[in-house]
Amino acid sequence: MLTRRDHSRQEISRKLLEQGGQADLVVALLDELVERGLQSDIRFAEVFVRSRAERGCGPRSIMADLRSRGVDSELVEAALQASPYDWQQQANILRERRFGRAVPVEMREKARQLRFLQYRGFSGAQAGKALRCDPPEDY
Repeated sequence: MLTRRDHSRQEISRKLLEQGGQADLVVALLDELVERGLQSDIRFAEVFVRSRAERGCGPRSIMADLRSRGVDSELVEAALQASPYDWQQQANILRERRFGRAVPVEMREKARQLRFLQYRGFSGAQAGKALRCDPPEDY
């Protein structure tokens, strides 16, 4: 399982239990994998952040995905902070790649682009700056 990609501890545990593994043996196996350096939630989080950021995902989306995979919130925060990405710049690049260089003038188009960036996991402030406008009050 670990030869193709890194997995979080929770992912491995879930997969092994679904295949009929005994809970105490699964825990022992996971402890051994961690001890031997074959499984690391820290490494998993770092690779995951890099992978998703390259796909155009924002920090909120990445954070939610990592938490759903059982990675501790502190590790998620550390991985996002340690990443080399400037999230504002990532939002700017994604907006330009998707919608072109022209700044939207119509409110309807601004709202559409804002929704797109928020859907991809960027904050309202990041999306607003990418549109070169102030974010809505409730974000």
